[in-house]
Amino acid sequence: MSEELTLSAALAAMRSEGAGWPAPVPDNWAQGRTAYGGYTAALLLGAALKGRDDLPPLRSALVNFTGPLSAPPLLSAEQLRRGRNVATLEVRAEVESGLAALGVFSFGAAQESHVSQDCPAPEAPAPEEAEPFFPPQARRFMPRFFDEFELRLVAGSRPFTGGERGLIRVWARHRDPEARARIEGLIGLADVLPPAVFARMTQVGPNSSVNWICNVLRDDLETRDGWFLVESELTVAREGYSSQVMRMWDSEGRLVVEGMQSVVVFV
Repeated sequence: MSEELTLSAALAAMRSEGAGWPAPVPDNWAQGRTAYGGYTAALLLGAALKGRDDLPPLRSALVNFTGPLSAPPLLSAEQLRRGRNVATLEVRAEVESGLAALGVFSFGAAQESHVSQDCPAPEAPAPEEAEPFFPPQARRFMPRFFDEFELRLVAGSRPFTGGERGLIRVWARHRDPEARARIEGLIGLADVLPPAVFARMTQVGPNSSVNWICNVLRDDLETRDGWFLVESELTVAREGYSSQVMRMWDSEGRLVVEGMQSVVVFV
């Protein structure tokens, strides 16, 4: 780990070196013995965008958390294919022990279509009317990276409270205003919630994200004061593995990101 940096400062610190970009892993983005998964995904996406100003909007991201990202990685990007509509890039994050994370990003131009359907946001109070997600007495148990965000509980249960449903829904935003306006910041925020299975659990134990796929459904990142309504809902938990669906709406109730994640729980 290294000195504290905002997400936008960390992305700005990535300078070309040989065949890749060394990236910082600041202390304030720590999650146990690795970095917060959303931070890792944002670094991978940042490397994919380096020197490619002609890419269409991001449409899909697939991230595999292969090993701990506990040391500054070297990121390398390769364009797998550039078609008429879609460009696909692979980004690798390597540390001394080997591959730490792998990302595949698809960028696509908008298409004319006669089909249009949306998934409106559930009703929610304004962020200012919702209570903090973490009560004061829980802050000393929080991973460091949560200090980079503001979270306000809307529905569901807090981690390890034995809720009836594996559901967590919050208003969330970056504290760093610069991160709110970038696509890397959107990806960094979309993974901010604890695993949905935590809402059902009553025992605290280690866990690890296996992978994460998300579809980006709008290229307009405008939302009121940086706030997005973010939820994660448990689908199945069995044999130490859980599957969850994740969604993110802007302040106008428009679905911006939808994803799925596999999480292994060691308790």
